[in-house]
Amino acid sequence: MVGWAAGRAARGYIAAFDHWIAFVLLAAIGSKMIWDGMRRPEGEEKPRHHSLGVLVVTAIGTSIDAMAVGVTLALLDADIIVNGTATFAMATMGVLFGHFLGGRFGRFAEAAGGAGLFLIDANILVEHTMLG
Repeated sequence: MVGWAAGRAARGYIAAFDHWIAFVLLAAIGSKMIWDGMRRPEGEEKPRHHSLGVLVVTAIGTSIDAMAVGVTLALLDADIIVNGTATFAMATMGVLFGHFLGGRFGRFAEAAGGAGLFLIDANILVEHTMLG
């Protein structure tokens, strides 16, 4: 929500190049997802328990990621209620199904999600450079 509010406040100042900001943010997040999904060897499992320090750093990183996505949604003039509801539903389903499917498809699913962000990225560039 903080990222979305910041993006809404700045939209008037950066309207001429907002699609490039959205492109860079989504490309960065998508690249990180692909990197994380593909760098872990196939047989290696993620640790089951983490220390408090690891959890705090992960929470901060996730918050920064969420803020970047929020800024991107605001710059694209996305409906925050619809996107928030969809995100909640998909995250809930992801947690439920992830328990059963994560061990088998986890790293590939993360890389596929990153590839999906690149497809969204390509759509943004087409809409704002070739069609805009």
